[in-house]
Amino acid sequence: MNDVILEPDAAHPPKGPRLILGSASPRRLALLGQIGLEPDNIEAPDIDETPHAKEKPRAYVQRMAREKAEALEAHHVGDFIVTGDTVVARGAQILPKAENHEQAKSCLELLSGRSHTVFSALTVITSTGQIIERLSQNRVTFKRLSAQEVVSYLDSGEWQGKAGGYAIQGLAASFIQRLKGSYSAVMGLDLFHLAGVLAGQRFGLMAQLK
Repeated sequence: MNDVILEPDAAHPPKGPRLILGSASPRRLALLGQIGLEPDNIEAPDIDETPHAKEKPRAYVQRMAREKAEALEAHHVGDFIVTGDTVVARGAQILPKAENHEQAKSCLELLSGRSHTVFSALTVITSTGQIIERLSQNRVTFKRLSAQEVVSYLDSGEWQGKAGGYAIQGLAASFIQRLKGSYSAVMGLDLFHLAGVLAGQRFGLMAQLK
């Protein structure tokens, strides 16, 4: 008896691991699109984002990215989970994600005419359950802001929910005198690190190009 060989159904190709973006941020979704990736599912993990007592910015941002990924892991076994977190820091001080005018104004006044650090952490849980982590440390220098520039930016509302009270991809781009590091990392997701991790796992457009 001859063996029966089942040909793949072209209309229903085998499905590989899905890509899960663990963030509701439209900025991170747009960044994925820049490197040819479209997540199969977007799910914002519900975790406590309160910094621990005396927790340093570097440790905090790495913990946040990892805990976001781990919160989704049980529901997405066999998939690729991508999470990130970004923190604006002045020395050991973690600046808040501005939720009101007072917070945003305080952040802008603190950053005006000074340099600060933006830490961007990435966690990928692969289809086999491997946890891969990367950290980007970036230096951003603001020009000295006039009182009118601060008022105008506050009136724009762009600062809402943004780490450090500003968005590099928006109006605040005109405040930035110098950037040493990754633009995409400051925006919310280090694309160089992410593309490298996924290519190493033979996943995504960058893997096809290698």
